[in-house]
Amino acid sequence: MKSIVFAVVAALAAGSATCAEPAYDTLISHRGESLDAPENTMAAFKMAMDRGFGFECDIYLSADKRLFTFHDRNLNRTTGGKHTERCIEASWQDVVSKVNVAGWGKWKGSRFDPSSPVLLEDVLKLARDGRYIYVEIKGKNPSWVPYIKEVFAKQSNATPKNTLFISFGEEVCAELKRLMPEYRVYWLTNGRYRPAGATGEKLTYKVDELVAILKRLGVDGVDIRFNPETITTDFIKKVHDAGFTFHVWVIDDLKNARLAFSRGADTITTNCAKKILDEHKCE
Repeated sequence: MKSIVFAVVAALAAGSATCAEPAYDTLISHRGESLDAPENTMAAFKMAMDRGFGFECDIYLSADKRLFTFHDRNLNRTTGGKHTERCIEASWQDVVSKVNVAGWGKWKGSRFDPSSPVLLEDVLKLARDGRYIYVEIKGKNPSWVPYIKEVFAKQSNATPKNTLFISFGEEVCAELKRLMPEYRVYWLTNGRYRPAGATGEKLTYKVDELVAILKRLGVDGVDIRFNPETITTDFIKKVHDAGFTFHVWVIDDLKNARLAFSRGADTITTNCAKKILDEHKCE
């Protein structure tokens, strides 16, 4: 087993010019191995771990204050329209724990049907050194962070060596670093923004603007949508030189995975980690 992402980061910090490549420790399974198992389910997470990869999971805080895995703002899509409640308004006990997220699309009638969302505390039972769990906090509400801290305090598997946080919410990122400073936090962004009060087309972040945000938030790195036209070798180098790690999402083909790594990306989040690694090994 190759070293985990932490070692890659350490090498970069030491000034190594060696680029990462598709590997068990640099490919992060998006919502678990979601090409081959229903997203954000225990089956998808276990499949990632069993195949040798770390994984990303999305979490919401339910109406009865339980943290559970789900991506969308409401329950509609992955329940095949059988539930339409907003995640933050649904009770874990009465609703979310009972929904079937594998009874639609290609999963209907499969060996995964039925499957349900997972509580964060159960996800963290999978944590182990040599893999990384990326916990994405959905929404932008920093008041969720104390609940997250409480869950982590009651378990021992997930540690700063194998688990980290990502979020689009700037206040969430800052609060995570304030209350859980020992854990890595990466700011999530699609790389584009609309200036306050402006209308029309969004602007693309310039590298100096991006670095300024990372410094203001006090985070450890950025996790950005990969745009090959704007995420250049020089762009990534400037972020690294400022003391931050650089991660990209979501890449589902070997060509762009190799391109991102050749430009300096530390990790890639993908829906098909095994497929990319298998193709990489065959060439």
